[in-house]
Amino acid sequence: MKIVAVSDIVVGWIYSPKIRMMLSDADLVIGCGDLPSYYLEYIISSLDSPLFHVYGNHSFPETRGDHNIPNSSGTVDLHCRMIAYKGYTFAGVEGSLRYNSGPYQYSQTEMWLNVIRLVPALLRNRYAYGRYLNVFVTHAPPWGIQDQSDLPHQGIKAFRWLLSVFQPDYHLHGHIHVYRPDMVTESNLGKTRILNVYGYRKIEI
Repeated sequence: MKIVAVSDIVVGWIYSPKIRMMLSDADLVIGCGDLPSYYLEYIISSLDSPLFHVYGNHSFPETRGDHNIPNSSGTVDLHCRMIAYKGYTFAGVEGSLRYNSGPYQYSQTEMWLNVIRLVPALLRNRYAYGRYLNVFVTHAPPWGIQDQSDLPHQGIKAFRWLLSVFQPDYHLHGHIHVYRPDMVTESNLGKTRILNVYGYRKIEI
């Protein structure tokens, strides 16, 4: 399966007719947050692919307080949900750590509760498919991996626990903006490949 993952910024050539030439083989689009709905709608309508997504801590006016992207089809909000698609399983958790009164922000404890809500479905996956999870989708990174020291960009402890215990193939996240070529955007924790998809990233699983 070929995936296009996007997060945080509008990439000029993706929001143009070039997308049909460059990304025409995508089977699925994954949004890791902080993107306007018009951009996501353009991507999925251009590629004729479904979209699985989570929201980031910066909510745009089109989506504020709404867990459905308006006027779009084939979209799935993965927050605290498990979805099976073409033989692969996907689950997600939205948002970042709480640092002001904005939407899609949680304390570490609340993030633990979000993750615990996924556990029954993970166990069912193990029984049905022989493994817990293929792709874990979040906005924020896991604790101590590709995160930063300031509160808004600290990683999530519950995410690291999920990766350690259930070992999905991939953890895709955004939130950490990549401004320097020496920033780490790929890591491994056990069997899990952790990817910061800031901007965009093509993945084949």
